[in-house]
Amino acid sequence: MNIVQIEKKFTAGQLLQIVQGDITTEEVDAIVNAANEHLAHGGGVAWAILKKGGSKIQEESDAWVRKHGLVSHAHPAWTSGGNLPAKYVIHAVGPVWGDGNEDTKLQDAVNGSLRVADELKCESISMPAISTGIFGFPKDRAAGIIFRSVAAYFEKNSNSELKQVRIVLYDQPTIDVFQTVWKTYFQ
Repeated sequence: MNIVQIEKKFTAGQLLQIVQGDITTEEVDAIVNAANEHLAHGGGVAWAILKKGGSKIQEESDAWVRKHGLVSHAHPAWTSGGNLPAKYVIHAVGPVWGDGNEDTKLQDAVNGSLRVADELKCESISMPAISTGIFGFPKDRAAGIIFRSVAAYFEKNSNSELKQVRIVLYDQPTIDVFQTVWKTYFQ
């Protein structure tokens, strides 16, 4: 069971939450997959989503790459949710730590995910701590970028249908880091 740890309501009524749990069980319109540019879902969050969502997600991902080419940081791909409770999976390519310009690439991945959610007419979206796993992005730095990006998106798009963003974190050390950064950013 996924548990809300902390939340912030913005002036236009949008909600940002930190949630402890499993992103594959989220009952939202879309979840974000921390993907690679080839949409080869072989490890980390991507593997968990594919395992629970079924092979349809990989098949649709392969078709996306054949049709559109490699996925960029700023322009995520999307597929159905397969067997997941979520209707869609938005495949955001986060930066690999050490490749250069990582902060901008992560900001682009978050903004792109929110934009795609809007294009898909989603009211709710859940995303992981993009790039903080096998891609090695420092968790505290990622938390600040994700929070700032969501807050700025809500501010610029107050009439958006997107009303809820959930940052779903699996392990306690990541939750602790995100909550610490949250307190310095929102309080």
